[in-house]
Amino acid sequence: MSKQTRDFEKIPIEEIFELLGTNTEGLTEEEAEERLRRYGPNAVEEKKENPILEFLKRFWGPMPWLLEIAILLSLAIGHKTEAAIIASLLVINAVIGFKHQQSSKKVLESLKSRLAPKAKVFRNGVLKFIDSKLVVPGDILIVELGDIVPADCKIIEGDTSVDQSALTGESLPVEVSKGGILYSGSIVKGGRAKCVVLNTGNNTYFGRTAELVKVARPKSHQQEVMLAVTKYSMYMGLIVMVIASIFVYLSGLKNGLISILTFDVAILMGCVPVALPAVMTIMQAAGARELAKKGVLVSRLDAVEDAASVDVLCLDKTGTITTGELEVTEIISFGSLTDKDVIELALYASAESTGDPIDSAIFKKAKELGVQKKGKQLSFKPFDPSLKRTEGLAEINGLKVKIVKGAPQIVERLCSQVPKELEPTVEKLAERGLKTLLVAYGEEGKGMVAAGLIALSDPPRPDSPALIKKLKELYVRPKMLTGDSFPIAREISVKVGIGEVGYSLQEIRKSDAESRESVEKADFIAEVYPEDKYEIVKILQEKGHMVGMTGDGVNDAPALKQAELGIAVSNATDVAKSSAGIVLLTSGLRGIVDAIMLSREVYQRALTWIINKVTKVIQFTLLLVLGLMLLHYDVLTLMGMALLIFANDFATMSLSTDNAEPSLSPNKWNIKNIMISSSVIGVALLAEALLSIYLGLKLFAFEQDKMQSFILLIMVFTSQFRVLIVRERRSFWSSKPGRELMISVVGVILTFAILGVTGIIIAPIPASAVLFSLAYSAAFTFSLDPLKILIFKKTGLL
Repeated sequence: MSKQTRDFEKIPIEEIFELLGTNTEGLTEEEAEERLRRYGPNAVEEKKENPILEFLKRFWGPMPWLLEIAILLSLAIGHKTEAAIIASLLVINAVIGFKHQQSSKKVLESLKSRLAPKAKVFRNGVLKFIDSKLVVPGDILIVELGDIVPADCKIIEGDTSVDQSALTGESLPVEVSKGGILYSGSIVKGGRAKCVVLNTGNNTYFGRTAELVKVARPKSHQQEVMLAVTKYSMYMGLIVMVIASIFVYLSGLKNGLISILTFDVAILMGCVPVALPAVMTIMQAAGARELAKKGVLVSRLDAVEDAASVDVLCLDKTGTITTGELEVTEIISFGSLTDKDVIELALYASAESTGDPIDSAIFKKAKELGVQKKGKQLSFKPFDPSLKRTEGLAEINGLKVKIVKGAPQIVERLCSQVPKELEPTVEKLAERGLKTLLVAYGEEGKGMVAAGLIALSDPPRPDSPALIKKLKELYVRPKMLTGDSFPIAREISVKVGIGEVGYSLQEIRKSDAESRESVEKADFIAEVYPEDKYEIVKILQEKGHMVGMTGDGVNDAPALKQAELGIAVSNATDVAKSSAGIVLLTSGLRGIVDAIMLSREVYQRALTWIINKVTKVIQFTLLLVLGLMLLHYDVLTLMGMALLIFANDFATMSLSTDNAEPSLSPNKWNIKNIMISSSVIGVALLAEALLSIYLGLKLFAFEQDKMQSFILLIMVFTSQFRVLIVRERRSFWSSKPGRELMISVVGVILTFAILGVTGIIIAPIPASAVLFSLAYSAAFTFSLDPLKILIFKKTGLL
């Protein structure tokens, strides 16, 4: 299209219809398809990097640089085989990382497409829901509360209040009426409008359609911890390298610059987290895939991890804890009337076609009781908020009877006769949190008589009590926030097992000094508006809690973004979905419980990776230095170190999908305790490696090349058995390792045993020495399990 959106502002609607070739009935499917081919999808495609360049970037950065330096140094000292092996490792790392990155992108795009919002568009004169990306110029669409405007359009009927703050910086909502322009990405805060689409995609005024479901990639708590541990490991490697380099130079163990640099690179290679990028990607993507199977879509990958730390979960009542549908709980008839008589009279003051939840509940109850209208409904007046009642006129037994149902205090005034028990009965029902209707009837033109009371409630979902109990078992404290009155909130909170301590928001606001304590103590808070939830989340966070928050509306978005885990419920608006970390596809609490438990499994896998990484760094770096001092030559060659990296780091990639038992309490990262635990295990394994040097000399009298092969096998086998003991916080046999992990461990052990016997790549050693190294590594490593359990208990990791 040649015209920009602002050019349409002063053009009359009739002229715009002519320019766009459309009318109030919208386009036909054929016209829409032709325009979609002409203008393209209603989306701004993200700039996609060339896959070849993306792959080549994996050879650039601190981690690849170290391996590339090792290749150059190997070539410089004439070790071409070592250079080729290290180069292979570099390429394998790049290929695996790139492959998993592409796989992860596909998973995220798949989830993103399932979360993509719909647009309400007229096609062939019929209003239908379509993907927003299929909207074309000339389409006639409807926007209402909670929608994000999918394209630049002009209002042809109705008026709206829109939030353009994300686009223009205007903090206050803007009122837009007939003839006004709505810009792509604006959030509808109120009203309803019929619009004609002017521009889409790249042709919109702001140059793009706001992406409603963004795959945010902020650095998560878990990522920060893993990167911090890696940083400390590198610091340790650098310190050991500097001290060792000075010592070996002054002691004359190494004099040549190339020789010392090769030794230094070997130390740094032991500290490099080669598999880190792939491990993190696989962990997150695997978690997102698993949750998707359970009806939970992840819109922010770090939400898979952050849910593990949540210790307070703020829950909406309606639709999450309750069914979200009213039902008749009790009928109290007056005089000679029966319960069935009261329901029949209520039917005449109701209409099934309106979709009114109260009317629907009455019709449902009538069906349950087998009640049908014996008379004929002549007229019906739907609920009027100003009158707070509905009215019906019916012909019953030849008489015209007026029937009214509504708020007891309102309907009571219309009655000439009211039973004495009415007021105390209404009060008792209110104390139980029930919504009460009074039904009255009377011959047209005469006084009315109270027929009876109908008590309604939004009952708890059948599975809510069990799931609330499960949350408490997981040490996550549920806290119900509802806009309902205090009695209703208390009734539901007690019924599902959340608790009895509650406040209305007004009570909390009256005592500013105690408000924070009240928010923290409360099991439920009543009379809460959506905009109040943000403050409640902030107060809980200031108290040191990690907060989960459910929401469904436009005004819930700030609270969903503020919470560590924002959860958009199944019927949430597009804005709420785009602000949340996870989106539930089904009603109720099941998806939330699943997300928390799976998140804790991911945490356990990440913790295993960290413990394994730190333990390896301590063992490797100190062994290289102490081994040089004991033997006066490198205990591992540069190629040996490269093989060890392959055997250890790539094997640990399978930890990303290992079987893991979720912890019973929220997971909080404690770097100090993790480092202490890992250091103790690392030093114990260092002792194992140093003892193996002594055994290699005394039992087998190995020379340098064979000793290096022997130590390499000891280290490789130990690395595999170490993974098997640190993956479990309890005794290593308490849970079965994952299939991929076992395949990896067995595959690495068999491969290196064959290398040791055949002499491929490394110097050969007798089969007896290979079997000894395997048995010794297994016996020593598994014997450390009691020490591991003790230190984990002392540091709180168990």
